[in-house]
Amino acid sequence: MINKKSIGVFDSGYGGLTVFESIAKQLPDYNYIYFGDNARAPYGDHSFETIYKYTLECVEWLFAQGCPLVILACNTASAKALRTIQQKVLPVKYPGYKVLGVIRPTAEVIGGYTESKTIGVMGTRGTINSESYLIEINHQFPEVNVVQQSCPMWVPLIENNEHVNEGADYFVKKYIDQLLAQSGDIDAILLACTHYPLLVPKIKGYLPEGIALVAQGDIVARSLVDYMKRHSEIESLLAKDGEMRFYTSGDHEVFDAHASIFFSKKVVSEQVRL
Repeated sequence: MINKKSIGVFDSGYGGLTVFESIAKQLPDYNYIYFGDNARAPYGDHSFETIYKYTLECVEWLFAQGCPLVILACNTASAKALRTIQQKVLPVKYPGYKVLGVIRPTAEVIGGYTESKTIGVMGTRGTINSESYLIEINHQFPEVNVVQQSCPMWVPLIENNEHVNEGADYFVKKYIDQLLAQSGDIDAILLACTHYPLLVPKIKGYLPEGIALVAQGDIVARSLVDYMKRHSEIESLLAKDGEMRFYTSGDHEVFDAHASIFFSKKVVSEQVRL
């Protein structure tokens, strides 16, 4: 057990680095441990049971490193594993530990981005099929209509650094067209996957004027700032040396090379075998 308590940030791969960067900018003093389960990514097409199993293994690993607070910076894990971990695992095995996701803080504010009361949600198959955003947004903003579109090719394109090439345009346009075909009233689109901000330049090229494009990083970071103010029992446990450590279940050299696409600082990681 590491004496300096850190905030754990978990993602199935690289995408969570976009959220982590926003968190680190707004809360720069804290110690962080980022863990990417790259060896088993992407999570989007796995079953509920598999995603839950993988996510729990990674969360427990972060607990063992001295992280009393873990952020699931992964929409698929947040959609398919968070609730079960919070309700069935933490009270029994880890009282006092906290695991937070990215869906609820996003749903709590997304209604403020639409005037037409119609929002598009683009995510992995796992996130879309879970209907987590549909449920959470309708709970927060019952007057808002939610239109969903899965984008199964976007994460593989990004993880293989093909998102900047012309070949990616076909799949960017395809999924946007499919989303907009479902409703002509959409005036805001939520990118419900932490990888997708890397596609923003291409996405904007295929969107009609007047449609807001919403990424999650700053939303989640602001929510965590507020959480720290309200939960001194967690905040007081955390070290504030500004340290960042990175781990991956995949090849650490590959991770470091790809991480630069998602994170503005140089990343030097270590490999972990779960």
